[in-house]
Amino acid sequence: MVNMSTSLETAIEKPPDQGQGPLISGHRVVHAVIMAAVAMAVIDGIVVSIALPTITRTFSADVAQSQWIFTAYLVTETSLLLIFGRVSELVGKRRLFLSGLILFTTSSLACGLSVSLWDLIAFRVLQACGSAMIFSICIAILYETSPPMEQGSRMGYVSTTMGAAAVVAPILGGFITGSLGWEFIFLINVPIGTACIILFSLYSSPETYVPRSRPMDWPGAVTLASFLVFLIIALANVSTTLSISVMALIFIALSLVSLLSFILVERRCTHPLFDTSLFWNLDYTLPNSAMVCVYMAFFMLYLVGPFYFEDVMALDPVSVGVVFLVLPLTIIVASPLAGMIYDRWKVGVLASAGILLTSFSLFLLGIAVVWQDLSAIIIIFLPLSLGISLFFAPNATEVMRALPLEKASLASSMSATLKNLGMIMGVSLSALILSGELARGGLIGHPGEAGAAFIALAIQKVLFTGSFLCGIGGVLSLAKDIRKRGVGRGPGH
Repeated sequence: MVNMSTSLETAIEKPPDQGQGPLISGHRVVHAVIMAAVAMAVIDGIVVSIALPTITRTFSADVAQSQWIFTAYLVTETSLLLIFGRVSELVGKRRLFLSGLILFTTSSLACGLSVSLWDLIAFRVLQACGSAMIFSICIAILYETSPPMEQGSRMGYVSTTMGAAAVVAPILGGFITGSLGWEFIFLINVPIGTACIILFSLYSSPETYVPRSRPMDWPGAVTLASFLVFLIIALANVSTTLSISVMALIFIALSLVSLLSFILVERRCTHPLFDTSLFWNLDYTLPNSAMVCVYMAFFMLYLVGPFYFEDVMALDPVSVGVVFLVLPLTIIVASPLAGMIYDRWKVGVLASAGILLTSFSLFLLGIAVVWQDLSAIIIIFLPLSLGISLFFAPNATEVMRALPLEKASLASSMSATLKNLGMIMGVSLSALILSGELARGGLIGHPGEAGAAFIALAIQKVLFTGSFLCGIGGVLSLAKDIRKRGVGRGPGH
């Protein structure tokens, strides 16, 4: 019987030197499709938030109802990422990715044609299912179809694509919503998605063999999804109400019970959804933990930044957007360069240096916000985003190389899940710190009701917390580097 590793090599992992120009060209087309799909999903998430007020007015809904357009999507996507990573081992990465493209595209069409708010929310859930299929294994496909000497730079292209999408999304979302209508923020996905479906079908290597001997771990899937859904709802409740309510405590308790059930189920399952013993693989666990720290810190900055620039520096929303462009623009330029440096010179400590630079920059930013010096803040944004760029591509490559090739789907889907959780926890933690500082000053409501100096001090604590988190991530990343050197393994392992 052909084993899984052989099947993957047959299906996807053909070395470039075994083929001629068409194979290499086909891989480049597949990579382009992956980048387009990632950009489409990122842009869709941002423009939906921009169009949310317009959608709310269209359906005569309140904010509590309309926010489920975003929350339902996030809950669904995060809870399914790891599950679809396992499903790809049963049906094949190519089939799952293509199915995700089809579902995302058709559900985008349905979203644009929705006649009620609850129709839109239901179709957003389907859209999130398609997005989860795409994100759960896109990194695995990209990694496996790249030559070893180019894997780091390919990981950098993902960060570049996400950064470029973040730059384009606000401008595109405002233009489409204002000139064409909110429906077209979904309908624009249809021609892009259709082109991706056609190109991927034509140029991706067919999977000639897919192992089917391992059954799906449904008890594990249900308990894992329950844990993630309850946790995300609890964190969303905290970040929305800016307090730990009774409802939030109930969902936290349910999430803990679900997590315990998941661990017990996985230990007893013959073919578990997630092999819990992988947590003992420090080459895998340490870079993933560092990644969670970075995403938490980065999205803490993204939450409090607009409040600072509008309520302290008195900038209008357009000016705030221009200032924040410094971050994604730097990432667009620096991420591919970091990946190429990692590939060419095997700089094993590049990720550690990046996260520590980010930590130091956030600390300096915390000082600058109290000074209320816009020029200093913009200057600090440069090393901050550079540090993030130095971290992302090498760290993503280290995560993928930590597990055998047959577990690439698991590595990819777990990383996507942890990224989402890091984002959610970062937003929730920063909201708690900010609301706690306001409450300590006797203020309840919008931060703008407080004085500029008071808001700056509150935001400083958020940024110092983000700096501390990145410091922890830096220690974890350095521990990974020291451990690998200690056991005689180079960064190219």
